Amino acid sequence: MVHLTVWITIVTFLVTLGLILWRPKGINEAIPAAIGAVIVVLSGSVSLSDLGIISETISGAAITIMATIVMAIVLESFGFFSWMAEKLAERAKGSGVRLFWYVNLLCFLMTLFFNNDGSILITTPILVMLLNNMGLKNKQKIPYLLSGALIATASSAPIGVSNIVNLIALKIVHMDLWLHTAMMFVPATLGLLLLTWFLFLRFKKILPKTVPTNVSGLTSSSYHPLKPVKGIEHPSEKARSRFMRNVLLFVFAVRCSLFVASFLGIPVSLMAVIGSLILLAWRWAYLKISPADMLKKTPWYIIVFAFCMYTIIYGLNNIGLTDWLIGFMEPMVSGSLLHASVMMGVLLSVLSNIFNNHPALMVGTLTLTHMDLSLLELKIAYLANVIGSDMGSLLLPMGTLATLMWMHIVRKGKVMISWWEYIKITLVVIPPATLFTLVVLYYWVSWLFGGALSH
Repeated sequence: MVHLTVWITIVTFLVTLGLILWRPKGINEAIPAAIGAVIVVLSGSVSLSDLGIISETISGAAITIMATIVMAIVLESFGFFSWMAEKLAERAKGSGVRLFWYVNLLCFLMTLFFNNDGSILITTPILVMLLNNMGLKNKQKIPYLLSGALIATASSAPIGVSNIVNLIALKIVHMDLWLHTAMMFVPATLGLLLLTWFLFLRFKKILPKTVPTNVSGLTSSSYHPLKPVKGIEHPSEKARSRFMRNVLLFVFAVRCSLFVASFLGIPVSLMAVIGSLILLAWRWAYLKISPADMLKKTPWYIIVFAFCMYTIIYGLNNIGLTDWLIGFMEPMVSGSLLHASVMMGVLLSVLSNIFNNHPALMVGTLTLTHMDLSLLELKIAYLANVIGSDMGSLLLPMGTLATLMWMHIVRKGKVMISWWEYIKITLVVIPPATLFTLVVLYYWVSWLFGGALSH
């Protein structure tokens, strides 16, 4: 019977993963995850008491991410992102190279202010509109869209709050958000700068020398996933810019409050909810739109997906997967902090590209908690896991759900890019950028926190 439970759990995981990546007839990824979770519970590898532990682990992360997505939807209602795209073209001053750097800066900031999935969902359709309005050829659009997608997804590494899986993993290793950011922001940001530079060198010959500067009046296209409403009518462009800057300052203040809350021991999810409620009230006052529309627009399936995937991973943990992984991984982590960083990051990169980064990071993090590691070894190994799952996972399109979502959106925007075209770029830029980030992580954490954390 035990043997049967083990096989049911393993097969369920593999089939669920296959359906999530394949998505036959455009099925929502939460559906196969939910079916898989039910099978795993019925098989006996996850008990009802385990479900309580799982709920407690993911609840804070899910609430924080959903509140952030609500804020993004409200900003789209204000016309904020179309305004950002116009300013992007304006600041490029007709230079295709300058536009490349501004697009990547925008995608980096979007992930920091919101999250990686939200960044892909919001910026990709708007960038497609912007590039289409500029009349660029298909091959000239790819450098902006592909580099933007890679940077948007990898930018969830510097701060843990930009990715629901990172938040769940933080809870598993009992690590505060502010500590994660203090240890990770510098190495991850340096890694992103190197990645952007590699992308620029790779695309330099394709980038147009000049681009149009006048793209005013951008409106969200019919294929925009958030289905935004018409923005506010402003008396002048100056008034519009002032309003948008005020909104941006508010979002920045909310983002900063999450780290202050983490430092003071206040639930991060509470601050995120308060911020989104204030922004909803702001929209109600300006656009007379009731917050009730959020019930339809908010992608609630993300909570279902995260809960069900973690349930399946917990089942794998209960049948002994982590025990096997401990024997495999512990020699890599123990003894040398540099080995811990590089080997764990590489391992998670490989697992993420094979199995997708969501389950890979959950399995890797659960395994670390069962090892006999010092506090510093645990922290570095965990952060290396995050780098592997956020940056190393970008080698193949199926490494992250955000990348698969991005490919779907650009194709609907009539920009053609094949898996082979994607991989030809990522094979050159992702491995060196990931390795560089892992090595810098070791030196940064050892220099800044080594003495304090080793006691």
